[in-house]
Amino acid sequence: MADDIGRDRFGADGDDFYAALMAAHEGLTPEESARLNARLVLILANLVDDVSTLEQALAAAKR
Repeated sequence: MADDIGRDRFGADGDDFYAALMAAHEGLTPEESARLNARLVLILANLVDDVSTLEQALAAAKR
């Protein structure tokens, strides 16, 4: 699984998600934006539901 972390699975749809993510942050203060990111990370982590995968994702994000 480690080699799979960070692989683009969205293709062109990734641009749509990125646009939606940026739109969700519009008008927010930096603190509100950070809280939105934190909530999103926790929601997505709950969907992943695997600590090992989440640890690999954290390591990949730090690289």
